[in-house]
Amino acid sequence: MATEPVSKYDYENDPAFILHQGGKLEVRSTIPVRNKEDLALAYTPGVARVCMAIAENPELAYEYTWTSKVVAVVTDGTAVLGLGDIGPAASMPVMEGKALLFKEFANVDSVPIALATTDTEEIIETVIRLAPSFGGINLEDISAPRCFEIEDRLRAALDIPVFHDDQHGTAIVVLAALRNAAKLIGKELSELRAVVAGAGASGVAVSRILLNAGIGDIAVSDSKGLIYDGRDGLNPVKLALAKDSNKSGLKGSTEEALRGANVFIGLSGSTVNEEAIASMAGDAIVFALSNPTPEVHPEVARKHARVVATGRSDFPNQINNVLAFPGIFRGALDVRAHSITEGMKLAAAEALATVVGDDLTADYVIPSPFDERVAPAVIKAVSEQARKEGVNRI
Repeated sequence: MATEPVSKYDYENDPAFILHQGGKLEVRSTIPVRNKEDLALAYTPGVARVCMAIAENPELAYEYTWTSKVVAVVTDGTAVLGLGDIGPAASMPVMEGKALLFKEFANVDSVPIALATTDTEEIIETVIRLAPSFGGINLEDISAPRCFEIEDRLRAALDIPVFHDDQHGTAIVVLAALRNAAKLIGKELSELRAVVAGAGASGVAVSRILLNAGIGDIAVSDSKGLIYDGRDGLNPVKLALAKDSNKSGLKGSTEEALRGANVFIGLSGSTVNEEAIASMAGDAIVFALSNPTPEVHPEVARKHARVVATGRSDFPNQINNVLAFPGIFRGALDVRAHSITEGMKLAAAEALATVVGDDLTADYVIPSPFDERVAPAVIKAVSEQARKEGVNRI
């Protein structure tokens, strides 16, 4: 007689399982259906008039359906934060959580969609076919380097915002925190030399936004060491980054590059020894962002660095994407932007940094996700920048 496998999880008593029972989302109607007159307007025959008007003028879909205010949260489950390639079904609790955060922090409705394919062409084709139902696409937890091509091609194919949060959400929050950390130590971004450990989705995006923001120099490492122009075996994304970064032509390990550096940003899941942190310049800035285990323990980093940030909520200066993505999409949707530009990302980072204001300290270079000023500041900055660049429709 077959027996059921024994689970290591306590489904009945673990509060995480209790909270997730039945999922974290539901769909609610926005209008009542109390009688046959309501039914006739909400559905047939009244709905036919709206459908025909949209058929004549597709732009009306933004006004007379939910399209203009709903985001698709799309994943293939190949790079779920801290868990890796766990597949589409196992990724759904995270995607539901993302949708919950969209709603709670910026009143953005969203729908989690986990795709049963890891094929780049199939993902792109599927999202293009789904796009008419949504005002924006948030790509989530798709492994590198496929995520770069998927986002680039979807941005080119669609006239609605496409945003890979693992890349750009992280990058925006890092830039905001680094702006304030630099201010604290009395330096401009242009005076800083940074080392980024990790050349995956977030590592590349962080490096790119820092370059766009005018950082002095930045060297990026992957599992084989520092990336530099002329290194063999680089994929196209790393090859392009090598040409734009590492002006000093550094080679070797992350630890070697840290000697005399002002900034360390860890996005790799690897470890960095204390001696390497100690070899950095005075008033060093250390962002050890891997979860749940930072590249260097914050207490160790604090012995040698002026500012320390992590991705965890139990230490000061949490670099949390929820500071960025809800407000960015709300701002883009509010002006019906057809894309999220580099300028809009930089504006979001500047707005986040400004929230801290005169309260800036070594333990407070980035605001809390629960600071009620965050979302409005990001929304305003993003929508204004969209209008400034002319990517808005309203």
